[in-house]
Amino acid sequence: MAVSDRHKTNGDHSMKLFRLCPFWQAATNSSSSSSTQNLNHSHNGGSNSSRSAAVNSSGLKSTTVSSVARSLLPTRRRLRLDPSNNLYFPYEPGKQVKSAVRLKNTSKSHVAFKFQTTAPKSCYMRPPGGILAPGESLIATVFKFVDPPENNEKQLDQKTKAKFKIVSLKVKGGLEYVPELFDEQKDKVTVERVLRVVFLDAERPSPAMEKLKRQLAEAEAALEVRKKPPPDTGPPVVGEGLVIDEWKERREKYLARQQVEAVQ
Repeated sequence: MAVSDRHKTNGDHSMKLFRLCPFWQAATNSSSSSSTQNLNHSHNGGSNSSRSAAVNSSGLKSTTVSSVARSLLPTRRRLRLDPSNNLYFPYEPGKQVKSAVRLKNTSKSHVAFKFQTTAPKSCYMRPPGGILAPGESLIATVFKFVDPPENNEKQLDQKTKAKFKIVSLKVKGGLEYVPELFDEQKDKVTVERVLRVVFLDAERPSPAMEKLKRQLAEAEAALEVRKKPPPDTGPPVVGEGLVIDEWKERREKYLARQQVEAVQ
């Protein structure tokens, strides 16, 4: 009898638990679904944040890469220089010496150029600037005063801090050169070359010295041509003798015609 009562008690207890199970299951399911939704929402939010961060990061990276790539690309030059890296001067201490460099416009537009130097008191250029048409070239002459050596320094070993920079600017054809062009368009100015000074032994023959002499002679010849006045292209002036002869010829024809008419 006691065993049966125990079974009955256990059965009633199980029934009570069974009756409570649906509510517990619903609460459990509701709690699980809300937790799942919160988890999904946080996951989606995290994914969107990660995606936007990735997009921003990729955009920043692309901008950085493009800027770095542009900085690594070689500068497109408009002028070709000869010599390309150095200015050769004969070493004559205490004297003013000359060098030369040929500039050629290799672009398809007109190009203005200008010389700049770190030693304007002892160096100057002729011409200091100008405008070259496409394919046009000229030889510029550079003048420099050579200081005497210090501390028994050997000839040709003297170091100089003087450097020359050539800058260029794309301009329109027919424009007159003025140095202010480079100040007005600083963002479009290109540094063509920075030329280093190299001294040559004036008494020792060398290919560089021979080439320098040829370029200097060509520069002097071009300067003489520029100094000559332009040819007069105005209408020709008739000389006094030609005018008198023409007048006499007309007068004789007139008199002859008058005599013919009188006879008739």
